[in-house]
Amino acid sequence: MADKPSRALVLYGDGLARFISPAQTHLHSFASRASCAFLALPHSPPSENEDSRIIREFAEILDSTEAYKNLDVKKDKPQETCAFPSVAERLIQLKFMGMKAAIVTDNLSLKSFGSMLGFKVFFWNEMSENDDPLASKLVKLLGFQDGKILDTSDFELVFVHVGANTTINGFKDIEFANHLVGDLLHMCQSDSDVGSRLHTSVILSYGATVGDNDLEFSVSNNNHKNANELSFLIPRQSYMTKAGKLRENIRPHCPMLLAQYQNAVTRVDMVKSFSFKDFIENGGNLVIPADRFVHEVAFKLWKAPKYGA
Repeated sequence: MADKPSRALVLYGDGLARFISPAQTHLHSFASRASCAFLALPHSPPSENEDSRIIREFAEILDSTEAYKNLDVKKDKPQETCAFPSVAERLIQLKFMGMKAAIVTDNLSLKSFGSMLGFKVFFWNEMSENDDPLASKLVKLLGFQDGKILDTSDFELVFVHVGANTTINGFKDIEFANHLVGDLLHMCQSDSDVGSRLHTSVILSYGATVGDNDLEFSVSNNNHKNANELSFLIPRQSYMTKAGKLRENIRPHCPMLLAQYQNAVTRVDMVKSFSFKDFIENGGNLVIPADRFVHEVAFKLWKAPKYGA
């Protein structure tokens, strides 16, 4: 645990886990320094369109599924005028001691949903208005400037959303994520204040699950190669329960891949690559529910109590 509150940057590669390859060297380097785990998602509703999936899974990692359920997703494009409980407009601040949060995305539906939850929303073109490196602009939102940390900042948590088939600053989806992570790693290694106070999470999801091939990415004890005749003796992990009751809708395959790094704060696992196989064989955190992720991050910011052990 750090002796001062961190500030958090979350790179969310929506649907990008399918595109990871040996060529993404910065992502693999990040995973080798990080604490690695999976975020378990519920099953997708039948006949869910892509915009609905994007918002639903983002709502999961924000523990905001009730707000999502109040959103009108029956149309092809969710509308900004949809009815929400009034509390939803300040949900992030109310849950986490006034935490100031922002999201960078070009997805219009996510922009609308994030605004309703209390996020300040930026489009990618707003991040490209001058020649400063993009990584520097993102950490500047968190109060890091010229390698130093300011006493105050506009935000304590910044989400960076990168969807599949999007091109940002000349890089396409997974290559952009790889390039950005490389720049962030360089800043953390060369600037002591950034490295010690910036808590960075990289999430890569599988997006829509459509075929039997997805079943190979299973976190079930009975489905991966390490299973043996004693697997049935392993107690249920905490991600399968909530408030002492069994979660009935957990999808055992295609979880989100999560790696988290903060210099001298996060544990280093035996993982060497940003991949499902390496995470399940060498990751230390196993699986947590996706809706607990933001609570874990808020704890690092001194905005929430510790979740789990």
